[in-house]
Amino acid sequence: MLGPLKQIRKALRSYATSKGDNTVKKNSLVLLAILLLVSVVALGPQVGPTRAAAVRIQTDLPDLIVRSDVLRNHWLVRIEDLPASFCSVEEGNITPGIRKLVRFTVTTPNVGTGDISVGDPNDHIAAGDGLFELATCHNHYHFRHYALYELIEPGNPVPWKAAKRGFCMLDTDPNPQWLGGPIPGQPQYRNCGAVGIPGNQGISAGWSDTYNLHLGGQYFVLDGGDGQPPVPEGTYIIRITVNPPFVAGPGEPCPHVDTNGFCHQLPESNYENNVGEVTIYIPNRPGRSGVGPEKGSPHLNAEPVD
Repeated sequence: MLGPLKQIRKALRSYATSKGDNTVKKNSLVLLAILLLVSVVALGPQVGPTRAAAVRIQTDLPDLIVRSDVLRNHWLVRIEDLPASFCSVEEGNITPGIRKLVRFTVTTPNVGTGDISVGDPNDHIAAGDGLFELATCHNHYHFRHYALYELIEPGNPVPWKAAKRGFCMLDTDPNPQWLGGPIPGQPQYRNCGAVGIPGNQGISAGWSDTYNLHLGGQYFVLDGGDGQPPVPEGTYIIRITVNPPFVAGPGEPCPHVDTNGFCHQLPESNYENNVGEVTIYIPNRPGRSGVGPEKGSPHLNAEPVD
């Protein structure tokens, strides 16, 4: 079928090449061209459902950041007993027993205009899209590459890694308005789910996902009990990167790519504001009460699961 513009051109050519004084035929051709032109103007450029959805995705994106103020006010270095029953001990290959740790709280707000909408981990596992992996100790799924925790010694190019191995994104705290971004509505994402149990993970626009210092893996082992070198006394930086860049391994999905060519698990309007830091001092003998803003925080006999 000819498009409207081609039909107009054909009608006008017929008008120009028509012979004789066939006024009725010429007038009919002109009328046809006018009607076709009106239809083109009325219809305008057509945007189908797929393209319209793509436009919405591009203009209504989440934007994850790290609250450095929370990190600065919620950390401590202390001595504590890590039982073998803690899943973070099993998953982090940590030798159970008396360990020297630095614990810390991480809050990751979504200050963008769109939700982080992940949904049920069981669906992603069935699809094999690489977003989740099974944590056998908890019997639930962990989101991969959500945040990177690093303990950095100035001048040392090799950071220490935290014990945390997985994340569950939830609406835990409404964002304060001084952060900017939309006013928080009702929380939408409140259920991690488990194997065979539906969940609904994500972070609504205007909400944050907080990982309290008592949760599993919210710590660095400082005495070498996890196979990393012991951390000497001194000044260090805790650096948190949310939705960090990564290089996909063989067969590993790369859902979203930034301008530098790195992969990210989640889409964002801005990948340049994803880092939060705090400088801390690690003493040689912190004691069981610990040092830092959370000094005296209780020791738990059971590890909360996130």
